[in-house]
Amino acid sequence: MVKLNKIYTRTGDDGSTGLVDGSRCSKHALRIEAIGAVDEANSAIGLAAVALAGSNHASALFRIQNDMFDLGADLATPLGDVGGQDFSPSEMVLRVVPAQVKWLETAIDGLNEGLSPLTSFVLPGGSEAAARTHVARASVRRAERKVTALAGAEPVNPAAIAYINRLSDYLFVLARVANHAGAGDVKWIPGANR
Repeated sequence: MVKLNKIYTRTGDDGSTGLVDGSRCSKHALRIEAIGAVDEANSAIGLAAVALAGSNHASALFRIQNDMFDLGADLATPLGDVGGQDFSPSEMVLRVVPAQVKWLETAIDGLNEGLSPLTSFVLPGGSEAAARTHVARASVRRAERKVTALAGAEPVNPAAIAYINRLSDYLFVLARVANHAGAGDVKWIPGANR
């Protein structure tokens, strides 16, 4: 369990931040950009959870928020400290695992069962809960871009990449559910305002 007695340490005043392995890197490094984008997405998911308060969907989002902290910890632990390309979790290393991705896939399939097929792209809106969920989805997509940019420069756990990719799909389907099972979806009409 993490114990934080003091919130500020002054160690980042030089523009660097610490990683799980004890190394330090620039606060604008690709790794920190990815971790920060995951944190922003997690905050947006929190807003969506508040809009869905009292539902099973809010409980699922709280579970996802916990997984997002796992993802942040995974990204904050460079792969070199576990022996090169070893993506396995251990007592000292927290990694996203394929079971977390599988949970999202099962949840997507369950949510999607009650929805009619799409006949057009959907605008991010409708109900407030759906709109907040779409904001979370867009934030997750940005986080995915940051994580894959990091993966282009350094090894990243493949399950972490799969998780962030699947999460945006989950949030899209959840937004449709929040729009009264898709009945409140706002459809895109190509060229409608030309």
